[in-house]
Amino acid sequence: MERRIFLKHAAITAAGLASAGGRNAQAKSASNPIARRPLGKTGEHLSMIGFGGIVVMDAEPAAAANIVAEAVDRGINYFDVAPSYGNAQERLGPALAPYRNQSFLACKTEGRMKDDSRAQLEQSLKLLKTDHVDLYQFHALTKMAELDKVLGPGGAMETMEAAKKEGKIRYIGFSVHSVETALAAMDRYHFDTVLFPLNWVLVSQANWGLQILKKAQEKQMGILCLKSMAKTVWPADQQKDHPEPTCWYQPAAFPNEASLGLRWTLGHPITAAMPPGDEKYFRLAMDVAQNYKPLEPLEEQALLGGGAGVEPIFHLGNDV
Repeated sequence: MERRIFLKHAAITAAGLASAGGRNAQAKSASNPIARRPLGKTGEHLSMIGFGGIVVMDAEPAAAANIVAEAVDRGINYFDVAPSYGNAQERLGPALAPYRNQSFLACKTEGRMKDDSRAQLEQSLKLLKTDHVDLYQFHALTKMAELDKVLGPGGAMETMEAAKKEGKIRYIGFSVHSVETALAAMDRYHFDTVLFPLNWVLVSQANWGLQILKKAQEKQMGILCLKSMAKTVWPADQQKDHPEPTCWYQPAAFPNEASLGLRWTLGHPITAAMPPGDEKYFRLAMDVAQNYKPLEPLEEQALLGGGAGVEPIFHLGNDV
């Protein structure tokens, strides 16, 4: 009974946050900006919620400009994009241009060798209308073989280090979907940041993620987290046609479970969380961040209980 009462209360509270955010975002932004946290030992401080470039993918330029302006007004200074996000770079670049000097822009490369990663970097700089990105990351560095490539002779790390000397990037990081590859990468190179999934289902049902968090803390890295609002895989009959086109995974229920999931992730010693690219989840994340409070024990108990037996989106051994 206690849990049912709590969940009903949480749903009402989260729904109120979501609707209030949509109606009155600008009114509350000036007095209640999203807090910032240190990015490891870089000296940078990022908003605890990031702006994922998928939010503006395929948006009209005016709409992209509006949501970027709202995000900045509400305290967001961390923006992340990648060449694989459709036309997101083309939309984000002009929209972010008025705020570029006060923002932290992260981009990624899927290139594993020196030449293809350099070509991607130069194209990203052109599309993003900037002369540098603050953080350049190896995108989805999941398999050990890929790690060997980027760190080997003629690998993409040569591009990273050269571009850093040229002033085209400031920090070097990687995103990852494998615990084993993440730990190996942190052992083999002094990365500034790591971007990885961290949510309550992964931790409770697959023992996945806290190993990366612990090692990154030990190395004083910037810790950036994905999938805080993710829950599970799509059912087989919805794999190709599901209701969330920007999410390859099934997100947590909107708005209450998603709000609790985000607060769970933010309750760990991380720099920032990146919400899904779906605009409604991103707006909810801004609302949660502007009113952030760590989970109470009863809230965490209810959240973890709801994840019992749920299929996680990743498992240990993803590096094979």
